[in-house]
Amino acid sequence: MNRRYFLPTMAAGLGAIRLAPAASDRVNVAVIGVRGRGRALTGGFAKLADANVEYLVDVDDRVVPAAAALLEKAGRKPPKVIRDMRRVFDDKSIDAVVIATPDHWHAPAAIMACDAGKDVYLEKPCSHNIREGRLIVEATRRNKRIVQHGTQSRSREITRAAIDYIHGGNIGKVVMAKAWDVQRRNDIGHKADSPVPAEVDYDTWVGPAQFMPFNENRFHYNWHWHWNFGTGDAGNDGAHQIDMARWALGVELPTEAAGTGAKLYFEDDQQTPDTINATFRYPGKMLMFELRIWNPYGLEGVENGVAVYGGNGMVQIGKWDRQWGYKVFDDKGKLVKHEQGAGEDEAHVRNFVDCVKSRKAPNAEIEIGFRSVVHCHLANIVARTGRTIHYDANTDAVTGDAEAAKLAQRTYRDHWSKPRGV
Repeated sequence: MNRRYFLPTMAAGLGAIRLAPAASDRVNVAVIGVRGRGRALTGGFAKLADANVEYLVDVDDRVVPAAAALLEKAGRKPPKVIRDMRRVFDDKSIDAVVIATPDHWHAPAAIMACDAGKDVYLEKPCSHNIREGRLIVEATRRNKRIVQHGTQSRSREITRAAIDYIHGGNIGKVVMAKAWDVQRRNDIGHKADSPVPAEVDYDTWVGPAQFMPFNENRFHYNWHWHWNFGTGDAGNDGAHQIDMARWALGVELPTEAAGTGAKLYFEDDQQTPDTINATFRYPGKMLMFELRIWNPYGLEGVENGVAVYGGNGMVQIGKWDRQWGYKVFDDKGKLVKHEQGAGEDEAHVRNFVDCVKSRKAPNAEIEIGFRSVVHCHLANIVARTGRTIHYDANTDAVTGDAEAAKLAQRTYRDHWSKPRGV
């Protein structure tokens, strides 16, 4: 089979696959990484009558009780609590895993899960680098797995309505969109390396990444801002906005990424940029991405959002008064439509469980997630090199720039989770 996969073909193939239903008709789930997103997703799965959260997996014993309490509150049985995800992969009673680890673990864990015959709900960004993302897609295909990327907008009805409105031609010919991640993050200061807390299995936390001494500014949440473990806010929140903008434009992968980025504002231990302006080019279309995480006032009245520009008007997608919605402006800039609706994780988790049972392609199938996250990685490469980057979608390669091409993959230490093919 040609290594370039097409979603319609993939969806038809998945639709023909069937699993024997569990005796309880419930999907048995293990949540790997339960501090932040994993804790929220534990609560989401606990609300579904046809899902059982059987395991909570984390290398920090201190974060487990809060997730376990959500299951207790929902009247669910106590889960098994373990540190080693391999026990979950070996357990044939587990149908699916939720991966909500730090970014550097996303692809290695997802690939192992697929190879173990598990379906996967994978938090964004799906990979720490471009090469890993393609390896997840390949693992999904060879194992005929369901893999849902954690870009919830794909299942949010109000956002789907906005995309349908745009694709219906209501604002004319659309050739450009802008995605922005403009919000205030914290200055994390400076901290020295320190002893590993007794409750933490730090060697497993580092996993396949290059080993570094324990440091609180590279651990809980702050790992986002260190290249060894995270992808900055481009991969963190930018993944959501870029995905919506790409969806609205109807584009797949860019041929070129240009712009600039730097750490301009924070004077702390963060490595990743606090400011990025990147532009992605496609045949006849363009997507702009702006990241600015040191101020509170956002753009167009929202912190993180999307604007889609057509010849006859504009559509904005974002949160107003903490509720998702979209606004439509005519060609004179007048607001002519404003719709809002509820929904965050619920519909996306529901869609995943439904697809585990039906074997149909989920709303944010991994190829969709991969294509959006490529943009996040390219924005970071633009910021790190200061150069225009050329991308070949047929080979998943950065071309004509050896230094930039190295940033499309990473160096791994010898570890049981090191992906095949890197």
